[in-house]
This record gives sequence, C-alpha cells and structure tokens, in this order.
Amino acid sequence: MSLRSLPIHHALKGEITPPGDKSISHRSVMFGAIAEGETYVHRWLDAADTRATLNACRALGAQIETLDVNGGTDLRIQGVGMQGLQPSAEFTAKGEPLDLGNSGTGVRLLMGLLAALPFTSRLSGDHSLCARPMGRVIRPLEQMGAELESNDGRLPVTVHGKSLSAIHYESPIASAQVKSAVLLAGLNAAGTTKVSEPALSRDHTERMLQDFGVHIKRDGLTVAVEGGQSLRACELTVPADISSAAFFMVAASVVPGSEITIRNVGLNQTRRGLLDVLQLMGADIEVNTVGQGAEPIADLTVRHRQLRGIDVPPELVVSMIDEFPILMVAAALAEGRTRISGAEELRVKESDRLAVMCKGLSALGVTLEETPDGAIIQGVAGQRVIRGGAVEAADDHRCAMSFAVLATCAQAPIEIAGSEFIATSYPAFQSHFCALGGQLESL
Repeated sequence: MSLRSLPIHHALKGEITPPGDKSISHRSVMFGAIAEGETYVHRWLDAADTRATLNACRALGAQIETLDVNGGTDLRIQGVGMQGLQPSAEFTAKGEPLDLGNSGTGVRLLMGLLAALPFTSRLSGDHSLCARPMGRVIRPLEQMGAELESNDGRLPVTVHGKSLSAIHYESPIASAQVKSAVLLAGLNAAGTTKVSEPALSRDHTERMLQDFGVHIKRDGLTVAVEGGQSLRACELTVPADISSAAFFMVAASVVPGSEITIRNVGLNQTRRGLLDVLQLMGADIEVNTVGQGAEPIADLTVRHRQLRGIDVPPELVVSMIDEFPILMVAAALAEGRTRISGAEELRVKESDRLAVMCKGLSALGVTLEETPDGAIIQGVAGQRVIRGGAVEAADDHRCAMSFAVLATCAQAPIEIAGSEFIATSYPAFQSHFCALGGQLESL
C-alpha cells in the first residue's frame, strides 16, 4: 500500500489523543497473562504488533477479552499464573510457531518468559522480524542455563524450558528488551538476577512489575529481581504513546501558524528524549502535567516556531531511539546543521532506519551526509525547497509517518511506498493527521 501526502498552506489546528503506548501495551497483556487473578487494562493499543502479543498469550492459555469502551480498547485478562502458561491443545496440534508478526518487543520478552517454563515452544514472525538480531537476548538467557535453538541468532527460535540460575548480566548495550527478557527469566530463576546497563533504557518493565506486586530493586544503572515471586492482578491505564505523539510534535513545530494540543502523553523520563531535543532546537512545547502515577502523563501544546540545528546530545539517544526518523525530518526543516551520532541501533530496527531516511531525504532535495552511527543534515530553514516525488519507507511504520510529515512543507506531493506497516503502531494516524489539517490520501 502507498500513501500520498500533500503540501499544505494553512496551519495545523486542533487536538488529538494518540493511541496507547505500544511498549506498555505489550507488557500489560503479557504480565496480566502470568498474574494470578483478573487484570483490567484501560486504553490498550489495538494495533498489529500488540495484537500479535495478545494472540501469543492466548495460544499459551490466557483468557483475554477485548472490550470497546468509548471508541477505544480495554482488556479483561484472566491470568493463569506464571506456571499456568501452557500451549493450548489446538495450538499444539497445529505444530506451528507462535507468530509475533513484526513485534520485536513481543518476541524478545516472550523468549525470557518462556525460558524457564516446563515445555518447548517456537517463536517466529514476519520477514522483517526474522531478519532482526535475537542473539542479544539469547546470550544472557543461555548464561542462565536456558536452551534456545535459533537460525544463526535470528528467528525462528525454539525455546526448551529449563531450570534457570540467577546471573548478574552486564549488558554491552542499553536495551529495554534485553533487560526485560533477563528480568522475566529471573522471576523463575534460583537467586537474585541483576542487569546492569551502560545507560538507562526504558523502565516500563520495572515500573509495571511493581504494579503487579513484584519487588524490584534499583541501584544506579543496575536493576535486580529475586526469583520465585508471583504477580498479582491489578488495574492499569495505558498513557498515549509519545512515539506516536512525536510526529505531531514535529508537524506543528514546522508548519507556520500551527497550534495543537496532544492529550494524555506518557512522559516517562526514559522516553522523553525527543521532547528535550526539540526544545533544545527552539520548539515551543508547553507541558501540562495531568497525572503522576507509575507512568507520568501530560498534555502537550505545540506551537510553530522556527527550529535551529544542533548537535544532538549523545546521552539523549537511548531515550528517543524510536523517534529518530521524525527528528531527521525536523532537522531537514531547521535552520542550520544538525549532527546525529551514537544511533547505530537504528540500523537493526524494523529497517535500517538511517539508510532509509537518508536515502529518502536526499532524493527529496535535502543535503546530508550519512555516517555509520547517524547523519549530518543541513536544514533548509523552512523554505519550500523540499521536492515532491516518490520515496520508499521499506515497510517501516515510523519512516512512512515521518515522510508524511515532511510533505506538509514540500513543493509537491510525496508518494510513500510501503505504508501499510503504519498499522503496526498507529492505525488511526491518517485520520488524526487529516483531522488537524494535514492531507494524506490512500493510493
């Protein structure tokens, strides 16, 4: 599927509430499945990625009911307890792997969860997910005594449940998926499992496990969990995803005269890197806190202001790793040069995001230099020098949405191939974009 995004010559106005946070939605259904009792989840993200995790948990025996509440999706999950997970009879009879679609979070966290359970399971996904590295999760799990068979460090992966022993894993990278997989395995391991990182990655797992009654200990960049703990059912509300809000934060910043409000956005400290970087670039973003629970929540009012190029602080990279495609659009429309470094992780996401964005931006008239771990982008200072034309999003939802935002300031329409994967994280993107004044057509 392709989309055509058109230039606009009017301001973006209005308000939206982006969909529920994808990272939190994955964890809520998974943790609810292994909890004891009934968990209720408000404002769960109903998208292709999270549906894949939900279906996998159902195949493992959890009873999950989806409810339409005020146009959104809530979940009622009857947990089976950690040891109650078992592949259903129908699933076992088919002999097929659990299909996680395009969900890297779902498959990596499930590897940790299943590593200590007394049965064999197989995990796979679509062509994109099967090309992504799984060795970063397999290695620490094997150190704990897990037995996993992979396709040279990639999917499909067969997990033979074994008794595990606690370890102190010093991760070479800051990765919430690696950390979460090890901690989930640690819940069923003998002793105290610890994970240390070079920088603080997303901490949704630690926060949510505590909501489910698990004792978590943090000491600086090290987090620990004692094996043998059970999860107790609870009630959760999923905040709006800042990674989805990011596209409109940039759109309102670059389209003259714009003023929009983005409601109920999760502002976890480990996720707000793009907000901080845009403010360093001069963006006018007003933050109004509306909730201070396990996950802080705020309304964001964004007004147009000319952005300026900066050197992106390396310490903010890990807290905005999913937002670099739209940051590169902001840089292209800023005044002066923006330098991005330390973002080599982008090369092993749903696509090689650095390559996809640099190729597309260059084809549309942006002057840039692609580097091994980032890019140097010369902004056009709001001038309409961005050419129209066709770009390839490489089946990457975040690249596709980023090119749609870029087109608002282009000379002519931009046709975006490979846009169907927007549904993996933001099924309502087109309707929200148009409701604010954008023009985005399906082809």
